Amino acid sequence: MIERFETGQRMSKVVKHNGVLYLCGQVGSGDTVAEQTKDCLSRVDALLEKYGSSRKHMLQAIVWLSDMADFKEMNDVWDAWVPEGHAPARACGEAKLARPQLRVEVIVTAVEAE
Repeated sequence: MIERFETGQRMSKVVKHNGVLYLCGQVGSGDTVAEQTKDCLSRVDALLEKYGSSRKHMLQAIVWLSDMADFKEMNDVWDAWVPEGHAPARACGEAKLARPQLRVEVIVTAVEAE
């Protein structure tokens, strides 16, 4: 069974199927890549917790940066956020994001906590 949560016309914030949570892309506010990364990861945390998971249960993460020159700054925040021994499969690339002020977007897939 497929369950959709916080669904609007264009997308759902979370889709659950067979115990797997698919989160929509999360962006954050702030002026720097570090600020935006911290904010979007706190949004990931909130969604995972609300729907029965945690960052320890991540399977995959896709990170989009508006400029790959920000890779180290984003990774400094990311590395502090990911629990040791629980790093997901991850990809990171450069993309033109939805609004010019956005510098990072994170998409996470996780399983429900046991």
